[in-house]
Amino acid sequence: MKRNIAVIAGGNSSEREVSLRSANTVLEHLDKEIYNPYLVEIKGKTMCAVLDGNQYPIDLNDFSFSKDGEKIVFNYAYIIIHGTPGENGILEGYLKLLEIPHSTCGVLASSLTFNKFMLNQFLKSFGIRIADSIMLRKGDVITAADVVEKIGLPCFIRASDGGASFGTTKVKEPEQIEQAIAAAFKESDEIMIESFMQGIEVTNGYYKTKKREVFLPVTEVVPKRDFFDYEAKYNGAVEEITPARIPDELRDRIQKLTAAIYNIVGCSGIIRNDYIITSGNKINLLEINTIPGMTETSFIPQQIRAAGMTVKDVLTEIIENSFNQ
Repeated sequence: MKRNIAVIAGGNSSEREVSLRSANTVLEHLDKEIYNPYLVEIKGKTMCAVLDGNQYPIDLNDFSFSKDGEKIVFNYAYIIIHGTPGENGILEGYLKLLEIPHSTCGVLASSLTFNKFMLNQFLKSFGIRIADSIMLRKGDVITAADVVEKIGLPCFIRASDGGASFGTTKVKEPEQIEQAIAAAFKESDEIMIESFMQGIEVTNGYYKTKKREVFLPVTEVVPKRDFFDYEAKYNGAVEEITPARIPDELRDRIQKLTAAIYNIVGCSGIIRNDYIITSGNKINLLEINTIPGMTETSFIPQQIRAAGMTVKDVLTEIIENSFNQ
């Protein structure tokens, strides 16, 4: 019997449209011979299955929906929400209560990785190299002089729990700081001011099942804009080189570090870590993406293809891992 797979997308953040684009890729590549895939869209407080343009409310008591008198119960959730409530542990907590397996990290790992400032402090205790930063919550006051003294310029001002670079500003002059802080607070009640690191930006995907671990190729990221912002990530304003033009020894170190962070945090499913390589081939973590983009032009599909695999086979491997003993 085919498994009913809910591909959960949408959400309530600025990344909603990106999530829906990622969901289209997942739905297209899921193996229809063994799965019945359905788009389940979250918007506001509503969760609906979407079939042929029609919406069918999800019964939250057992994660099911009814269509033409037939009740369809989901066996698995493939979460592709970038931002809340899919990337911060909220949705994972709901699914855990119902004992429904899903594609992403558990509640703790999702919550931790969603808050970039807290994650950075945690990983620093394990010796992971990370940029210096300070955190602000709404109501906190900081002067431009304080930022320059503590962090220096240029710096990045961003939401602590956002993604896709929404609300992120690269600040080069003290006069830009106040406006950049205001832009970041539009995305989140908690923001971070992070020091700038000069170097080569790379990104690396990884996943692990009960049977094996898979090190995906490293991609070099060369933005055509000032930094890797939304336009670069999703509208082509970037050169992406897979495999990255780096020595094999450095590639191996990056892949091993990605696996180590995966295990330290307690991740599940497929992740993508972003790094910057500074002078002396020092590897500095920028962030962990526990629900990386899955549009056709996103890094993970690119890296899967470069590794000689197919997106369909990888999705199957991740889903079936939840059912393998």
